[in-house]
Amino acid sequence: MALFERSEDIFEDENVLHDDYQPQSLEERDNELDQYTGYLQPVINGSQPRNIFLYGKTGVGKTAATKYLLHHLEEDAEQYDDVDVTTIYLNCEDLTSSYRVAVALVNSLRDPTNQISRTGYPLNAVYEMLWEELDSIGGSVLIVLDEVDYIGDDDSILYQLPRARSNDKIENARVGIIGISNDFKFRDKLDPRVEDTLCERELHFPPYDATDLKNILERRADRAFESGVLDGDVVPLCAAFAAQDKGSARQALDLLLEAGDLARRQNDQTVTEDHVREAKQLLEKQRIEESMKDLTSHGHLALLAVVSCTVANQEDVPLQKQTIYEQYQDLATATDRDPLGGRAFHNHLAELSMLGVLERTKRNEGRAGGIYYEYEVDVPLDAALSTFEHLHMSEELDLDSLRKNARKNGLI
Repeated sequence: MALFERSEDIFEDENVLHDDYQPQSLEERDNELDQYTGYLQPVINGSQPRNIFLYGKTGVGKTAATKYLLHHLEEDAEQYDDVDVTTIYLNCEDLTSSYRVAVALVNSLRDPTNQISRTGYPLNAVYEMLWEELDSIGGSVLIVLDEVDYIGDDDSILYQLPRARSNDKIENARVGIIGISNDFKFRDKLDPRVEDTLCERELHFPPYDATDLKNILERRADRAFESGVLDGDVVPLCAAFAAQDKGSARQALDLLLEAGDLARRQNDQTVTEDHVREAKQLLEKQRIEESMKDLTSHGHLALLAVVSCTVANQEDVPLQKQTIYEQYQDLATATDRDPLGGRAFHNHLAELSMLGVLERTKRNEGRAGGIYYEYEVDVPLDAALSTFEHLHMSEELDLDSLRKNARKNGLI
């Protein structure tokens, strides 16, 4: 008997629910697509491409819309003899400097046998190689920098690329940048010259609401699942959970996929609300574990300090760094660790915010109060506590009392 046999009880084509699936049309984004199409129109006209900045939370369709429209743009350009379009897509998650982005662009344009290393060249030399490669292509070149905020303060590439032609660095190519970010505040950190260029045209993708998500899921579910296996409330519940959190289509699709997978693993014939609720708990726990796996013990303690302050926060006032830091110092002492200084601790809070585990809000009270940050846990407390209970430090801390108090205060 075979160890693995094909299962056809639940899914007809589960690939439809995966992240890399490219639908033939984008649902619930008509206004954004119309505006985006208008911004790309100069390319078909043979004019200089516009620089476009897209922002919005994860899973709201920014990358999907970009890939969808650029695919059609390349196809439609083929009918014009005087229009050549090349698109380059880079995810900047591991490209944390202008140097790394420039090297990645050079290598994406070169033959695999002629790649350059990620170290060992002056930045200007890498730029010269990039100008040479771009000019050899010619035509309109659209460079997509997804998660562009990972570049951070080292943003010279965002200044150099759009001005390469006007600065006589390239002659045959017209370059346009499409920057995609989950954080609109990224603009505030840019050099003013870069901001003027990168944000020449802006497009905001708001979160999906429950109705939008329900429509998206229904279309995908029709192709993903066998007929009749979904209980009637499964899709609306997945949509409602995702809408209540971040309004992310990716989150809603992951939840529906995991619910179906649970039903398959449990040999159930239908996917029910119970599968959805169980899938939600599993995904939340996995999300936190994934975010925390590379953190140091002090990173874990920083998050636990925020959780502890949240549970003890009877007056529901926003949490500021000093309150959290004092709790962190107590936790560090309780676990026989030397507390970090204030600046290092602040860096851990910033990292947790970047990972999506904490929500960080910047406040500016002017001369009276200055600039400061407020923090809150951006994941379910129950899931966060479950993750802590599996860490090696769990025996050193009274997590049971923390969970009891959280339950008493109606937080879990």
